[in-house]
Amino acid sequence: MISPGLFGAFADATRLRILSLLLAQKELCVCDLCAALREIQPKVSRHLATLRRAGLVEVRCDGKWKYYSLARARTPLHRTLLGCVGSCLGELHELAADRARLGSLALRVRCRA
Repeated sequence: MISPGLFGAFADATRLRILSLLLAQKELCVCDLCAALREIQPKVSRHLATLRRAGLVEVRCDGKWKYYSLARARTPLHRTLLGCVGSCLGELHELAADRARLGSLALRVRCRA
């Protein structure tokens, strides 16, 4: 059965940008995602919640910080959609710019301040 939640999760530019960053870095805290995306924390957290409900990301808590990573693909469709984010969509200017910003950040420094 095709999950409408899965397609809905992929139907938003911000969520695609988050997935692209998690493909590049494996695990990120919310503040790193906010800095790379140049978005405010409530917006990023709302999109992360949608991705969690769709089974696309997992969260790990460490004190008051939450770290997000991609969930293991549960179906071939899930795996294929993530592959598209990493390959064909990965060349989009906005996603490439996000990854470049992420690469220039001192990761997790803001969380510990």
